[in-house]
Amino acid sequence: MSLTGDDRGEDSRRVGRLTTGELARRLGVAPTTIRSWDSRYGLGPSVRTGGRHRRWTAVDVARLERMCALTATGLPPAEAARLVLGEASPAVTEPPAEPSAAAAAGAAPVPRTAARQRSRARTGFQLGDVRQECRGVARAALRLDAAALDELLGAAIEEHGLIAAWTEVIMPTLQAVGRKWESSGERYVEVEHFLSWHISGALRRHAPPVAAGRPGAVTVLACVPAENHTLPLEVLAAALAERSLPVRMFGGALPVESLVEAVRRTGPVAVGLWSQSRTTASRPLAQHVASMEWGVRGARRKPVVLLLGPGWAGRTAPGVQHPLSLAQAVMAVESVALR
Repeated sequence: MSLTGDDRGEDSRRVGRLTTGELARRLGVAPTTIRSWDSRYGLGPSVRTGGRHRRWTAVDVARLERMCALTATGLPPAEAARLVLGEASPAVTEPPAEPSAAAAAGAAPVPRTAARQRSRARTGFQLGDVRQECRGVARAALRLDAAALDELLGAAIEEHGLIAAWTEVIMPTLQAVGRKWESSGERYVEVEHFLSWHISGALRRHAPPVAAGRPGAVTVLACVPAENHTLPLEVLAAALAERSLPVRMFGGALPVESLVEAVRRTGPVAVGLWSQSRTTASRPLAQHVASMEWGVRGARRKPVVLLLGPGWAGRTAPGVQHPLSLAQAVMAVESVALR
């Protein structure tokens, strides 16, 4: 299924040609950028159908990938275009068609190792065997292209749904950026911060207004003290809001006293505690929250505590849950909030 839901996209891929929208997602740029490169520098498609309709061939794609690589280094677009147009036609080793289309045409499948090598060469990140959208998001982040990044993230969420977009597009790209940063010293830190900020914005734009609190139905989400990785909690909050489940989000590094007070004041049905690192995961804190009670005598309640994040591995405790994925966390909250 194409991101636009337009069957014409499938037809274009079957004949090895991309529409401008499909090419933009592949490259991680805005469609207006591609049209600008065409009108200003002559980097247009080899094929036009129906007058102004653009269809981009494999050679066109390779040329624009070269353009993206040059501009990502900081080279001005005009100079990059001059270099691209002055080079010989780039060798094309992979058609822009998706594997299923290539197989249908009788083409030999591209080995996974070679595909991964090409992906790494084009984006600078080790994306592996993940959705095509990851490559576009990574390229846009690498170029610090805010408009393209917002468009790509929004399209992924709208097309695949919040949970699938996070699991199969956003999180793999974040992990790839993190690996690149770890292996490159202090380089690419700005890319990680830039990407995280725009993901947070995309989640907020997608999520509906927070549902009004209902007695015994609120979920409290917070990072444990000294933990500031809030994005996983933000996507969980957005997923719960989609399901009209009331959430109170407290963000990063919530002090113990503040967490306890927040639980007392809201009387939540569930409390999600995020820990990215074993150094921040506190089993005594989780047990204390799980033991808190409120309500009248004879009808007192306790919250279900969800230990979220890799920091809790091996540190679970009686009476708490440790969901291993976003989908599992959503199901855990639904199971107790909708009783």
